[in-house]
Amino acid sequence: MLAVSRFAISNLRIAQPRVATATKGRRCPVVVFSATRGNSVRWFSKKPTYTSGMPPSCPPPPEKIPPSGPDYTPYIIGGIALTVGGLGLAYKMGFFDNNEPLETTTEEAPPSSRKPKSKNAFPASPKDLPKEVPYLLIGGGTASFAAFRAIKGHDAKAKVLVISNEPEMPYMRPPLSKELWFSPEDKAEQDPLRFRQWNGVERSIYYEPDDFYIDPDKLSDAPNGGVAIARGYEVHKIDVVNRKAILTDGTEIKYGECLLATGSKPKNLPVFEAASLSVKERLTLFKSVDDFEQLNQKLKPGDKIAVVGGGFLGSELSCALAKHSQIREKGFEIYQLFHEGGNMGKILPEYLSQWTTDRVREEGVKVWSKTQIKTAEVLDKKLVLTLTDDSKLVVDHAIVAVGSEPNTDLAKTSNLEVDPNMGGFVVDAELRARSHLFVAGDAACFFDPKLGRRRVEHHDHAVVSGRLAGENMAGLNKPYTHQSMFWSDLGPKIGYEAIGIIDAALPTVGVFAKNSHAQTIPDTSEKLQAANATVVPASSTFTNGGTSVLNPGVVKAEAIATECKEETDDFNKGVIFYLRDEKVVGVLLWNIFNRIPTARKVVAQHTNYEDLNEVAKLFNLHEFSEEQPVQSSTDTK
Repeated sequence: MLAVSRFAISNLRIAQPRVATATKGRRCPVVVFSATRGNSVRWFSKKPTYTSGMPPSCPPPPEKIPPSGPDYTPYIIGGIALTVGGLGLAYKMGFFDNNEPLETTTEEAPPSSRKPKSKNAFPASPKDLPKEVPYLLIGGGTASFAAFRAIKGHDAKAKVLVISNEPEMPYMRPPLSKELWFSPEDKAEQDPLRFRQWNGVERSIYYEPDDFYIDPDKLSDAPNGGVAIARGYEVHKIDVVNRKAILTDGTEIKYGECLLATGSKPKNLPVFEAASLSVKERLTLFKSVDDFEQLNQKLKPGDKIAVVGGGFLGSELSCALAKHSQIREKGFEIYQLFHEGGNMGKILPEYLSQWTTDRVREEGVKVWSKTQIKTAEVLDKKLVLTLTDDSKLVVDHAIVAVGSEPNTDLAKTSNLEVDPNMGGFVVDAELRARSHLFVAGDAACFFDPKLGRRRVEHHDHAVVSGRLAGENMAGLNKPYTHQSMFWSDLGPKIGYEAIGIIDAALPTVGVFAKNSHAQTIPDTSEKLQAANATVVPASSTFTNGGTSVLNPGVVKAEAIATECKEETDDFNKGVIFYLRDEKVVGVLLWNIFNRIPTARKVVAQHTNYEDLNEVAKLFNLHEFSEEQPVQSSTDTK
């Protein structure tokens, strides 16, 4: 309405006099008038008459010449009235309400050195995809990246096509919940997807620059091969017998070897799945670059944010957002809600989980444990979460971080086996699901010769399994025997690395350096390539009634946790051993770094150690003063 009114007003013309003089052959000028009507201009002149035969002195031109056209004043007034009325109606309907836009608009981004990437499919038409490739990788994440690097390492002129349902080039995910939130605002405006590594060097989350890849339509004719990324495409079915991948639009691509690296997808809660659209507009299921960018744009200074979930992602995001708020002075209020008794309650023994929760609170996060969300609704443009005890939490936005599940949608259409308990495509020791079809990363359910069948959702596993799958696609036929590690950082006082089966349901034995000074956790960006580090101490045992708590079959967890808390309540550094059938199946290094190779050897032994306090010395807990004692704790289930 506003645009129409402005257009109408711009086309209105009001007749005005114009004066021209003509002195040639005459002493008195001829008065010439013009009148404008519509889009035409009409000129006329008036010749004077003289009674004395001589022209008198030239009179001045008339002061005002009445317009010859019609009067447009009513139209002007009407246009202005319509404009004002339209603006009033738009205001009433909320078009100018920044907190509740009626339609999604893309704000102009601040100047950035990062070239904006198209969110459309590339190439634009599936006709530009090659009809046949020697190597086809489905999924554009870390496992695929590791696979095509391995393939090119063994077949320099290999032609590799990667099909990804994301619009992005392959990138690393860990910084999305950690380092990317720590950049100062001026740095983030230049490129929000760059972060500072442990050595001070900045880098992008993208593994390779765009010019590393070639366009899909040029892959078939590339004399030296290359890697092409088809972005925004989805594979509907794998015809294993005929070695074809069939896209959702029916396009068929023949392959020599194929890798499924479809990753995982975030879980949601039933209460949010059944909620209204207005509730879902205030939710973020955090997983991808797009999720990070949208969340970063939605959060406004002073917002109250609920992070739902107490595991890896929920705890990391809560601490990262709290630090982000401090660095950029955003004034966020961060609430973390979960049903466990403490942070990381599914992997840490209870005493350590509760100690961790206290440290997370010190970071400025308001932790609400042992609670669940009963209903969610929007009232007065705020998200109202009603909890199981009928208390209410009012926030501006909620982030759902309650775990993920393997993306095995291709199993039904392609007749592939999925593990009924752990999920994921079932593969053999060489990560092969069927002939010429491999699986790597989160979506692979593989057999561990030491620990049985497993499925792992961590960066290190994606790198190593992707690399091995790529090597086997190139003909190496190597078994997967790697014990992958994972890590997490929760503020400056907590950083840990772990390997093997880490499950709070298992009996645990923890050996901690007593009265150790809290240390600042080093930047963990380098862990994207390998474990990072430093060290800590150990040497005596804590006993309960004369019985060593290092024997998990003797002392109850509650008694040990209580006595340890009364004795020192100090868990700054230590080693936690996870046991199954009295054998060590997992090791967690608490604020101890660069010792994953040692932990890997301990798990590989798969044996019953008589004295785990002696095993703990392998991690150099004794490097500090010999006078510094060690406390030990056992948690049995």
